Amino acid sequence: MSQHKIDILERALAREKAARKQAEKILEDKAAELYDTKHKLEKSYSELQALLNKTDSQLQGVFENIVDAYVIIDLFGYILKMNDAAVSLLGFKHNKENFNLMNMVPPNEVERVQETFKKLFKEGAVTNFHVNIITKTNQNLLVHINASVIYDQGIAVAAQGIVRDITKEKEAERQLIESENRLAILIQNLESGVLLEDENRKIVLTNTKFCELFNIPVSPDFLVGQDCSHSAEQSKSLFEDPEGFVSRINDIVKIKKKVLSDEVKMVNGTILERDYIPIYEKNTYKGHLWKYTDVTLNRNYRKSLETQKEKYGNIIANMDLGLIEVDNDNKILLTNQSFCEMSGYSEKELIGKIGSDLFPIEEDRGKLNDEMENRKKGQSNSYEIKIKTKKGEIRHWLISVAPNYNLKGEMVGAIAISLDITDIKNLELQKERLLGQLAKSNDELQEYAHIVSHDLKSPLRSINALVSWLKEDNKDKLDKTSLQNFNLIEETVEKMEQLISDILMYSSISSDENNKEAVNLNEVVTDLIKMLYTPEFITINIIKPLPEINGYKTKLQQVFQNLICNAIKFMDKENGIINISVEDFDDYYQFSIQDNGIGIEEQFHDKIFKVFHSLKKSKDSTGIGLSIVQKIVQLHEGKIWLESKINQGTTFYFTLKK
Repeated sequence: MSQHKIDILERALAREKAARKQAEKILEDKAAELYDTKHKLEKSYSELQALLNKTDSQLQGVFENIVDAYVIIDLFGYILKMNDAAVSLLGFKHNKENFNLMNMVPPNEVERVQETFKKLFKEGAVTNFHVNIITKTNQNLLVHINASVIYDQGIAVAAQGIVRDITKEKEAERQLIESENRLAILIQNLESGVLLEDENRKIVLTNTKFCELFNIPVSPDFLVGQDCSHSAEQSKSLFEDPEGFVSRINDIVKIKKKVLSDEVKMVNGTILERDYIPIYEKNTYKGHLWKYTDVTLNRNYRKSLETQKEKYGNIIANMDLGLIEVDNDNKILLTNQSFCEMSGYSEKELIGKIGSDLFPIEEDRGKLNDEMENRKKGQSNSYEIKIKTKKGEIRHWLISVAPNYNLKGEMVGAIAISLDITDIKNLELQKERLLGQLAKSNDELQEYAHIVSHDLKSPLRSINALVSWLKEDNKDKLDKTSLQNFNLIEETVEKMEQLISDILMYSSISSDENNKEAVNLNEVVTDLIKMLYTPEFITINIIKPLPEINGYKTKLQQVFQNLICNAIKFMDKENGIINISVEDFDDYYQFSIQDNGIGIEEQFHDKIFKVFHSLKKSKDSTGIGLSIVQKIVQLHEGKIWLESKINQGTTFYFTLKK
């Protein structure tokens, strides 16, 4: 190693040695200082202990006579002495605990407590200091502390303090404040005007509603302390009887007895109901409370209710329906004049009687008893019974009964309304007989139609056969005119046979109403278009897919076939178009069959649906086709109509129920 490097190392070691000696000197000085401080503290603590021991007999008397917790601590917060109340409050087991009270202070309170300690030793005392602590038994308490410094020959040696648990007091105070706030808010928001006066008639409290009722344009707080005797004079012009309003107040206040529901009327029609409540404390008068409530609506409602009661009472008394009220034992309590007339008994004869024993005939007594049992369960019902009047006449009554309840919701009986339906029942019986006769006549007519159809077709077929034979046997002998006549006979016979078939079909449309089924109209119409002969110049389009409905498949096919065939038959355009479509509505479908044919004049729109009415006379038309269509549509609870313009075309619309 070079000499230069050795010199550098020696200088560094010398500096390090000097620094070590300086540090050792500083440590020796600090140790001496700490020893001196420790000696002084030990001496001070010994002197304090001596002082405490010296005055222990005196302090013991103080401890015994202090009810609150009493604690003495040193300058660092350690407990030197405490009484039994402090032991109990702070959760210790004995009164000589070596414990620092700062350990009971929650972290969020430490800084505030330290500042208070500084203030204590600076000023010598602290009063009314509140702090949260956690006791040795983990109780959270709010305590009130009054503390002072203990001096020995002018030197602070310790601190003493009275500690009182105010947790419950503070909670009670908080609840009281909340209660007062709630009460104040409640009073301010009451729908009644409130005025509290003291014994000298000075305003203690009022609310917004009071100011509104008396047209006082200031805040309720502004009225506190005002003299109410003057206020009454100022407000009297608002009332119908101004002087009476003031004198009545003075009389009530003078007597000092409770007054409830005292009514006064204002000029604007408002009716106020006021209550006066005197306030006494240990038999000493302390003032009174006024409460003003706007009862205008209630009074008008009561008046209206009385009017309505009278009105409906007159209606009940004079209505044609019989009314009767019974109790839970079916004893009659009330009845109207109509019921008396219906039964033949007077009101005096009915009141107190058992209704179920008085009226029904024997065969309906069981039904009435069953209805009474249902009514006891709170059920209402309407039913028919046969009754016997006072004169012994048997009548049919329709009775509607409902349980009757009192204001507590308890069932106290029933109210029944009776309608004499004897004449209606007789009409129903007559109707049933007529319907039976009509059904029988329809069956006979249907049978007759088939027989007539068969009997009429037989001679027509014979005529047709005879004409054919005559033509065949005399074909070489007949001239042109004769042949035309024979052909005309054959056409007439054929049309007659078709007419008979259509009449039979029309008469039997509703004879098989029990054969409804799900019908896919899209399939029905598609198959029908394939089957029908359609000239090449006519195009048939299904614009929208047709739905499935519940109906009679064959009859629905007849509807579409008839309308499509008519559109084909009366097409006069070189490019004929027939469009079939449908619209979906809530309860039904609306179908349309549109063509661009010859059209129909508006004057014939209703006539074409009548039997035997045909616009174009032809051998193929009997005038029954559209009548059959209409009847089938009506059978499916629908309707049919058309829109048409001459030379532009026709659209038939019809509906079918879903």
